[in-house]
Amino acid sequence: MALRNILTGEDDFLHRRCREITEFGERTVVLAGDLTDTLREVNGLGLAAPQVGVLRRVVVVACDEQLQDIIELINPEIIDKQGEVGLDEACLSCPGMIGYVLRPEKVTVRAYDRFGTGFEREFEGLFARAVCHEIDHLEGILFTDIAERVYDDADEYRAAMDAAKQAEDRPEGKIDEESERQD
Repeated sequence: MALRNILTGEDDFLHRRCREITEFGERTVVLAGDLTDTLREVNGLGLAAPQVGVLRRVVVVACDEQLQDIIELINPEIIDKQGEVGLDEACLSCPGMIGYVLRPEKVTVRAYDRFGTGFEREFEGLFARAVCHEIDHLEGILFTDIAERVYDDADEYRAAMDAAKQAEDRPEGKIDEESERQD
């Protein structure tokens, strides 16, 4: 298989809806394999076909933290969602950006493998988040479109997290003397 270039930035291509795979053949096998190889190369958690310039409904998602178990989801459809959790996310197509996004805690997905065999699979936690993130790509949605807040760089993000942690650690009702002097 081959490695593919990942589109980044505000490329309009990333905001287009993908078409379903209707014929499962060599092109589907090659695309799924290329996505898997590219994902492993960049050490990512998930990758969708539009991120490599292909407007087809194909995603690959790691199902373990070592990126050994990668599942291919063709024409994926979320058929059940449970719970909701907000966490920070990043994306291979938005380098350096981090955003706080609400996602389901658990999802059940109906999809096909590269050969056209249908299946259903449940995902929980981080992997449910990754599946939802990648399926959003198929709809032309980036995490920055739905995030409650977005940080443009890691330094800005760390500063915001440090400020939140300091506020959390401060005893209730007590005003920080340094902050009081600056006002």
